[in-house]
Amino acid sequence: MLELTKLSKIYDDQSAVTDVSLRIEPGEFVTMLGPSGCGKTTLLRMLAGLVQPSSGSIVLEGRDITLLPPYKRDLNMVFQQYALFPHLTVEDNILFGLRMKKVPAEEQRKRLLQVVELTRLTGLERRKPHQLSGGQQQRVAVARAIVNRPKVLLLDEPLAALDLQLRKNLQHELKQLQKRLGITFIYVTHDQEEAMTLSDRIVVMNGGVCEQVGAPRDIYAHPASLFVASFIGENNTLQEQGRTYAVRPDKVKLVPLRDKPHPEGHRTGMIEDMADTGSLLKLYVRPDGGGPNLLVYRYGDEVQGWRTGQKVAYGWASRDEVVLAR
Repeated sequence: MLELTKLSKIYDDQSAVTDVSLRIEPGEFVTMLGPSGCGKTTLLRMLAGLVQPSSGSIVLEGRDITLLPPYKRDLNMVFQQYALFPHLTVEDNILFGLRMKKVPAEEQRKRLLQVVELTRLTGLERRKPHQLSGGQQQRVAVARAIVNRPKVLLLDEPLAALDLQLRKNLQHELKQLQKRLGITFIYVTHDQEEAMTLSDRIVVMNGGVCEQVGAPRDIYAHPASLFVASFIGENNTLQEQGRTYAVRPDKVKLVPLRDKPHPEGHRTGMIEDMADTGSLLKLYVRPDGGGPNLLVYRYGDEVQGWRTGQKVAYGWASRDEVVLAR
């Protein structure tokens, strides 16, 4: 569907994106994930035609679109602030693009009915943006984009301005909508949980470079670099005998030190702090002999009986160590 080859962007001798190559299949939900300033939005805007690449190419279904203006690309974009016309109704906002293209009125009406139903906006067609909630405005922005039937939909942090619970609800709606439409979605976010929830594949960006591409579970379980290990979820990063490796907090076994004998090969330490999030208990263990604190997760019945100041033994299976290449 879409192929990026050595795509780069330089601003005033500063590299915003460096040699990104990526193949995206039809109907995929691909998320560009990374911290602020990592190049993910610049990459998305190059795909949309809003930013001209310094080098590299963008090919959509075999057609080189690198130099084409935005209106000649079969891609539509949903912005973080939605960019709705405040003086137009929901219906007029959705139909704006079709009217500019002079699509016949009967076809406009047919498409409008389809997207209003898909995005659950039925009954709101005559309202204006200021009469809508944040979630409803977001759905109007998506409806306006998909009514043009683009081959690819680009979404630049479209849920960032919403509160947590609404954002979680709309994540599910977006994923279901994408499945029903069968359109390729390319999504930008700095929220790791959002990326893990929505994506078929995640592109982890850092400093303008693509650090790793893979399915959410693969990236979580097998991070390719120290940055990915520390950025995707919580992790324990250790350096021993000339190697750097990571162990997820849920893989650490923990027993009170009073239980004798404690598991062979386990290390010892003390619980320095605890944080109860409701669904899990986070234990921060200070190792005997120094070094960074170790984070350990406990769930369900395992959350009972732990206390700060408690001496513990801990360890993990060697198969749960992920050696980091860099």
